[in-house]
Amino acid sequence: MNYGKRVWTLAVKQRKLQTLNMSSAVHENVKNYYGSRLETSEDLQTNAACVMPSRPLPKNACEALRLVHPDVCKRYFGCGLVIPEKLEGCKVLDLGSGSGRDCYVLSKLVGERGQVTGLDMTDEMIVASQKYGQYHQEKFGYSKANTVFVKGYMEKLSEAGIKRNSLDVIVSNCVICLCPDKRTVIKEAYKVLKEGGELYYSDMYASKVTPDSFKEDPVLWGEGMAGALYWQDLITLMKETGFSTPHLVAGSHIVVQNPELQQKTGDVKYSSGTYRIFKLPQNSLTTKALVTYKGTVPDCVDCFEFDASHSFKTNVPVEVGAEMAAILQHTRFSTDFSITMLDIPDPNLSGNPQYCHLSPFLLADRLGSSVKQCSKTGQ
Repeated sequence: MNYGKRVWTLAVKQRKLQTLNMSSAVHENVKNYYGSRLETSEDLQTNAACVMPSRPLPKNACEALRLVHPDVCKRYFGCGLVIPEKLEGCKVLDLGSGSGRDCYVLSKLVGERGQVTGLDMTDEMIVASQKYGQYHQEKFGYSKANTVFVKGYMEKLSEAGIKRNSLDVIVSNCVICLCPDKRTVIKEAYKVLKEGGELYYSDMYASKVTPDSFKEDPVLWGEGMAGALYWQDLITLMKETGFSTPHLVAGSHIVVQNPELQQKTGDVKYSSGTYRIFKLPQNSLTTKALVTYKGTVPDCVDCFEFDASHSFKTNVPVEVGAEMAAILQHTRFSTDFSITMLDIPDPNLSGNPQYCHLSPFLLADRLGSSVKQCSKTGQ
């Protein structure tokens, strides 16, 4: 091995070691922050768990949420909606499941034939979520439990027993921002999703790349501000991993309530953004298509609001781009649309598309999102 190659190899190994050391330190800090320091969502230093969603929960999700035990809701630290449509019979994984609130809502929506797995690295959260397993099984009228909680890391899903190509949907609620190695998390999510599967998650995003100095502050890490991804970097990261372009579903401004943290973060602004991203078959993007929604997605009889930019009215043909056509063809929504491929090339496939419509900050401004007070139940 020549000298230059040896130096490069040593530098790569050193960077990997630094990443591992940083990840370990961050994991321990987050475990302590959420396992011991925070008792309820009201202990957070931002309104991340209390932002007003930019669109309401579906009726069936609201009904399921009302059935969740109040003690589970009390320790909710999420920042958005992670309840996608048409979940009956699906296998779902919740990354960073916390107290289990979202898992129990999802367990009602997937039905007794479905399966929900909650993954968390914090012992206290695993114990808290498992405590009410039988309560919800009986509340939902299931003959057997369809929810399991496992301890593990988002960066090491196989070690937690999550198999490749085994999941229909992955959700996550304000947790990926707590992880220093987001690229590995996204790669792991891609591996365990089935072809046609969906990553549907809400997270905290920054208006610019956060300074390295933020990463030295344990409270900024615990609140998600140090690890919040610059929203434009999300698009690059997903595309490099193999996922589709992220589709922005909802966006709300996040307010830093603590004056000391306001001073630390300076001109960096934060927003909650909910995105849906798909694992599509290779070479599935071809041409534009004419699609007609059949009105068959549950709770979406008249209109299916796919994201903030795509709304499909029942029996009304709509022309869509090649990627959206592939999503509607190859995911669990394939039976809900009549699709006619058009002999029209999509310039976005070869050009340099503009992604400003995917900014959670612009969406929050457009909708005039506001802040509400947290209730004791987190609902």
